[in-house]
Amino acid sequence: MPRPRRTQISLEDTPYYHCCSRVVRRAFLCGDDAYSGKNYDHRRSWIESLLFELTAAFAIDVAAFAVMSNHLHVVLRIDIKTANRWTDRKVLEQWHKLFNGDDLTRKFTKGELVEPHEVIKLKHAIAIYRSRLCDISWFMRCLNEPIARQANQEDGCSGRFWEGRFKSQALLDEAAVLACMAYVDLNPIRAKMAATPERSDHTSVQLRIQAALKGEQPKKLLPFIGNERDNQPNGIAFSLTDYLELVDDTGRIIRDDKRGAINENSANVLRRLNIPHENWVKLISEFGQLFHGPVGTLQALTHYCEHLEKRRRRFATSCQHFKID
Repeated sequence: MPRPRRTQISLEDTPYYHCCSRVVRRAFLCGDDAYSGKNYDHRRSWIESLLFELTAAFAIDVAAFAVMSNHLHVVLRIDIKTANRWTDRKVLEQWHKLFNGDDLTRKFTKGELVEPHEVIKLKHAIAIYRSRLCDISWFMRCLNEPIARQANQEDGCSGRFWEGRFKSQALLDEAAVLACMAYVDLNPIRAKMAATPERSDHTSVQLRIQAALKGEQPKKLLPFIGNERDNQPNGIAFSLTDYLELVDDTGRIIRDDKRGAINENSANVLRRLNIPHENWVKLISEFGQLFHGPVGTLQALTHYCEHLEKRRRRFATSCQHFKID
């Protein structure tokens, strides 16, 4: 039985979550559909464009994404501190980027006088919107529903376009986040849709490589900020160069037509993450089959279950991939 989303989110343990949505119809989300003979590649741009529109409104960052032929992956980071720092007016301004609001919220954002008897109603609305703007369920709803309506209109049909619920997984530690990001970024290579990361269209790794060639990082993605330190900005406490090199080495290994190996620098990265080489390749090749729930070490999973008052540590056997004996 599907579990309520609130029983899967523990910001006390992690702000990172992997979400995946799949289409329910035979027609493809993107790419060539052998059944209808049509090409739907243009829908990838719909999704990527909307994804970045949402990050400009929500207190949620995109760490990784990949738009595939019949599903999409995103790795999200909930920025609860930013949401809590927003003023009341800022909350409504962010909400109005997505929704019209009502006369009261529009009046307040314009700086017009709010009557005393309206204050309680206004405060209640602001509290609700602040909560929704750092909620991955609302984020995925705002991503999936417009795409479904647009695709249905294009296909001349109605009904479900996506499966009823998107899949979400808590990524409980640094190793889980990096492994999931690499898994998402290498989706096109595993599916033989691309030969190299830089040719993997509509993925976060392609955007990161293109920006890195200019000595930059994509402004629309959660940045890599190097080693963890005091007063650091929001970002992934890891080297971008090390991550791109690790993804490239792993991509060469999982390709059938190309011999590849983990070089010494990437091997050092895996030692830091406490993941054996053979486990890393298995993680990136079979992540979706290995993990159907939270991802991380057994210790991290134990804390996660305790905080959510779960009696059983489900999926504990998969935790062995994140620890060297």
